[in-house]
Amino acid sequence: MAILSEKNITKGLSILQNYTDNKLLTHLNSCVHCGLCAESCMYYLTYKEARFVPAQKVDFIMSVYKRYFTFLGKHVPFLSKARDLNDESSSEMVDLFFGACTLCGRCTMHCSIGVDIAFLVRTGRVMLAEMGMIPASIQSTVDASIQTGNNMGITKEEFVDTIQWLEDDLKDELEDPEARIPLNEKGKKILYTLNPREPKFFPLSISAMAKIFHFAKESWTLSTEMYDVTNYGFFTGNIGEATTITKRLHEEVKNLEAKELILAECGHGSRAFRWEGPNYLNQSFEYTARTSVELIADYLKEGRIRVDKNRLKQRVTLHDPCNLVRNGGIINEQRYILHQIANDFVEMTPYGVDNFCCGGGGGQLAMSEYNERRMGIGGRKADQIKDTKANIVVTPCHNCVDQLIQINAHYKLNVQIKTLAEVVADALI
Repeated sequence: MAILSEKNITKGLSILQNYTDNKLLTHLNSCVHCGLCAESCMYYLTYKEARFVPAQKVDFIMSVYKRYFTFLGKHVPFLSKARDLNDESSSEMVDLFFGACTLCGRCTMHCSIGVDIAFLVRTGRVMLAEMGMIPASIQSTVDASIQTGNNMGITKEEFVDTIQWLEDDLKDELEDPEARIPLNEKGKKILYTLNPREPKFFPLSISAMAKIFHFAKESWTLSTEMYDVTNYGFFTGNIGEATTITKRLHEEVKNLEAKELILAECGHGSRAFRWEGPNYLNQSFEYTARTSVELIADYLKEGRIRVDKNRLKQRVTLHDPCNLVRNGGIINEQRYILHQIANDFVEMTPYGVDNFCCGGGGGQLAMSEYNERRMGIGGRKADQIKDTKANIVVTPCHNCVDQLIQINAHYKLNVQIKTLAEVVADALI
């Protein structure tokens, strides 16, 4: 275990000391320990360990705050349960804030008095980032993004080859030599983004969205310079790196003179850019930024694309990505779309803003040291899927797709996992 220097301890404490508004103290001081958050948390429900109760995480931050910034905590810490920030406590913070929370926000929604527990956990991660204690596994994802422009380190040549191959296939499938996947074209209405897992592992999801754009006769382009919708700096708590990633995408929208940025199916990516981005950059966007989910719903409502709902013969259910739905407010659009393309669409229980996380959020999929714990909490999602008796699980988030694929194999669910664009593309007429 690394020895925490006094300098790093000071940097971590500065996050608690230098907040410019009263949000942090308000939420730290508001918890009444009613316990409702425990029943909201997949970690506590799965493992029944008291330390996993979200309120315990709030107490952890509060105990450190008391130790350094209150009279009783400074002079008689045992009376106020104040706690030193040292090697032992900071290691415990890493395990709780990185390894036992997906930042899904379900505890916040169920809190009896509205404590923003997810915000406090993120604050803990920001402290750890300042102290140089971000788990190396998730930091490597951020490093790849900073160094190469995408979190999987895909070279420009590899990306261009993949897109050209997909464009050739699209022309063959549609029997239309004019079908295209444009790259770096200035002045188009839309700059579309991708999750790097698409060109690396799931290229057919790129084809699906290209097919939708083709049917909608859309003016759009991809960029070879910055197409990555993800931002793992949002998860690690390193605000500087999150800002750098956001700025690159922002600058590419302006460079290509696009009027609108469409964020691909990625819950945290859409939240990090659309809702956190203006805060990172300290400015508003001069263009529209919205998700592909909203765009596809509008295409259907405006009659720009038409679908045959009889093509999809199997039962479909929907997994709600936390950052898109509970934390992003995109709740009804994906349901409208599925009702247009499926005769047998069933909801999970619970669903919508109350749905459970898949277990892969908060950067969990990037932290292999917590794989066993992650698959354990995934059991609740597996039970939800089983109860629907669905054959296909649709989710508008590639991070969730990855976790659901692993849950499917681990719990032997025998279902198909698909993105929203994939099922829409299959139904186009």
